[in-house]
Amino acid sequence: MDTVAKDMQSRSLELTLDLKAGAGQKPEAGRGGSHAQRIGAIDWFDVEAELNAYGCAMLRNLLSSEECDALTALYPRDALFRSRVVMARHGFGRGEYKYFAYPLPPLIADLRCALYPRLAPVANRWNEAMGIGVRYPAAHAEFIERCHAAGQTRPTPLMLQYAPDDYNCLHQDLYGEHVFPLQVAILLSEPGVDFTGGEFVMTEQRPRMQSRTEVVPLRKGDAVVFAVHHRPVQGTRGPYRVNLRHGVSRLRSGQRHTLGVIFHDAT
Repeated sequence: MDTVAKDMQSRSLELTLDLKAGAGQKPEAGRGGSHAQRIGAIDWFDVEAELNAYGCAMLRNLLSSEECDALTALYPRDALFRSRVVMARHGFGRGEYKYFAYPLPPLIADLRCALYPRLAPVANRWNEAMGIGVRYPAAHAEFIERCHAAGQTRPTPLMLQYAPDDYNCLHQDLYGEHVFPLQVAILLSEPGVDFTGGEFVMTEQRPRMQSRTEVVPLRKGDAVVFAVHHRPVQGTRGPYRVNLRHGVSRLRSGQRHTLGVIFHDAT
């Protein structure tokens, strides 16, 4: 093995070990650092404008290629997960996914804690526009306390794995009474290299209109933030709610991994 290959292997191993180092960590004890800085550098005004217009927005280069590879390497390590779902058994599509257990790997906890306060103001403005009384606290730990007090104690961040002919039916990730109205998916594989097909897809159903489809062209390390259930749209008589669902189109070849960052916990 040449020097460059050894160095890449070493860096990947260090990232993997860091991702596994969550033992004893509190459920949402994010550590900040470079990921918080990277998230802070995003133009969140543009993100909110995209969300308001389309119900989704891209966050380019949220993770490095090495971070993506280190996360993907966690998938076979069953001890890190609380459950595994084979989609075909439940009519969800084809493929599988696993929900992480608490304590979350530090990188995932960091992302959850750093992304939430950027999205909570958007969620509050959406609820105000839709006439929904629920408001979300500034810190994710406070929102998780709300979930846990209502019996929603199971962590929801997950990793999805697709092989040829796998797909994910259109759906919504609700999980209980308390639902944060935005979530994030991060593509961990490179389109055209690791897989073909497998596009992230959203549909939006407006009253008395045909559904509108949005296909998000993610690359490895890119993320999409999107509406979980519904969002406000400005009409001639004021804002009204539209319903959204998301899924993944059929994989044509290769293997695709995705990290899902959901901010509410499950019952």
